[in-house]
Amino acid sequence: MPTHPATLLSRGSRTADRVDVNLFGGPYVSVDGERRDVPEGSKRLLAYVCLAGGRIERRRAAGTLWPDGDDVRAAGNLRSALWRLKGCGIEVVESDKVLLWLRPDTVVDVEVLDDWASRLVAGRPAPGDLDLVRWHTDFLELLPGWYDDWALFERERLRQLLLHAMEALATELVTRGRAAEAVAVALTAVSAEPLRESAQRTLMECHLAEGNLCEARRAFDTYRRLALRELGVEPGSRLRSLLSASAAVG
Repeated sequence: MPTHPATLLSRGSRTADRVDVNLFGGPYVSVDGERRDVPEGSKRLLAYVCLAGGRIERRRAAGTLWPDGDDVRAAGNLRSALWRLKGCGIEVVESDKVLLWLRPDTVVDVEVLDDWASRLVAGRPAPGDLDLVRWHTDFLELLPGWYDDWALFERERLRQLLLHAMEALATELVTRGRAAEAVAVALTAVSAEPLRESAQRTLMECHLAEGNLCEARRAFDTYRRLALRELGVEPGSRLRSLLSASAAVG
């Protein structure tokens, strides 16, 4: 079965009353392992505070989340959203008269995933970073169906980071002699973005690492047809030279 990114949250030691916030497939919250659904009127506030990555002004949050209407009404909506969270036992957003912030022991799946991907892209994977290799492409979309500017920006930023991370993960698996797993990771990246040439190149390199020149040729031909149909262009020179060099060696 494909692995959900939220499984990264289960790694490491757990503390009493630990709170996990899941934005992939959510938002929802797990309090000491027990799932709690977020009230509809509080979902955007919770996601916004989680993605802000620090303390944010109440006025800024209210104006961003409830732009229609005056400041008084926006502030009232903010208070209501905070009250609903606490009312259902989700006490992860703390506040004073000026600021909002996450409770210090809160673990957010986006932050965990961001750290994981950043280590891979930097070429410094930690123990266990190479274990998560089978994701469904639907899991790569953060807060699908949300069209707020702040959500769109973070969704695309994280999507690009994860695609780079999967390419780096596949390359690292090849260097460790785990080419079959590398192919699976590269296929996920290609499935998520078929026109991404770097993902196609990574997939071909994984096939070639297994000695499967025919599979690499098939991947190239499939991508070439797609690029010509969708973009009206031929694959780049690096992709063509990769296949040509392998054929010459073979």
